[in-house]
Amino acid sequence: MRRMLMLVAVLGLAAYPAMAAVTGEKGPLEVVTGHQQGYEKTVSGQSQDPSMVLVPAGEFTMGSPTGDVDERPPHQVYLDSFLIDKHEVTVGQYAEFLQQAGGNAPSDWKTMNQLSHKKRPVSNVDWADAAAYCKWAGKRLPTEAEWEKAARGTDGRLYPWGNEPPTTRHANYGQSGSINNGALAPVGSFEEGKSPYGVYDMAGNVWEWVSDWYDHDYYKASPQRNPEGPPTGGFKGIRGGSWNSSPRALRSADRYWDPPTFRSQYSPGFRCVKKPS
Repeated sequence: MRRMLMLVAVLGLAAYPAMAAVTGEKGPLEVVTGHQQGYEKTVSGQSQDPSMVLVPAGEFTMGSPTGDVDERPPHQVYLDSFLIDKHEVTVGQYAEFLQQAGGNAPSDWKTMNQLSHKKRPVSNVDWADAAAYCKWAGKRLPTEAEWEKAARGTDGRLYPWGNEPPTTRHANYGQSGSINNGALAPVGSFEEGKSPYGVYDMAGNVWEWVSDWYDHDYYKASPQRNPEGPPTGGFKGIRGGSWNSSPRALRSADRYWDPPTFRSQYSPGFRCVKKPS
């Protein structure tokens, strides 16, 4: 179904193609063949910026042997060290960006920009505006590989917290009905859902833009060191699932996509990365 929706999107991009890419699911929940609950943090140093955490240099396994076709083959990837935001960019942070840099406000900004929503993740932001925010903040959007390593670490776990199926202790997901900003959880609400490096909300809440162009077959030819995705494309990658996703979309290896101009109250949001100083 997911692939059929993508074909529709390619043929009819002007007719609002990406909603199916956000709300659709690609199949039954991935079978867990092992359960690795223990994880020894390998962080070699701490960020001087308390809003970011360090992901150390090294290899991890990207992709999944039992996931969707675009997650295969699983392969070893080496990444240089990087810092990543602990939390998704919030409404309050985006308001400061709009005030200082004059970026584009989401279409529902008047409703979103309320005191009660300041600590919730910003959404309804297209790829260019997300990239512009990160540049303004002295950062950039994460690559798809950086995002996945920050989410799952190096032990091959299915979800940021391990292999245990998602519950309401781990993430904001599985909701139904129309979106309103109150459906989003304040960032950092799920202590039990943190990634191995201490990054919050990498499953659920809002989808997150990554810097890469999306390519269904990219893993078949991906560079082994610091992959940055294809040089061109029609879709940008989004990761992590959202408030209305099924458990399958919360898997750290799961890949989705949207046109870079896509905006929706369903998604996306984003977080930023930068090199350690």
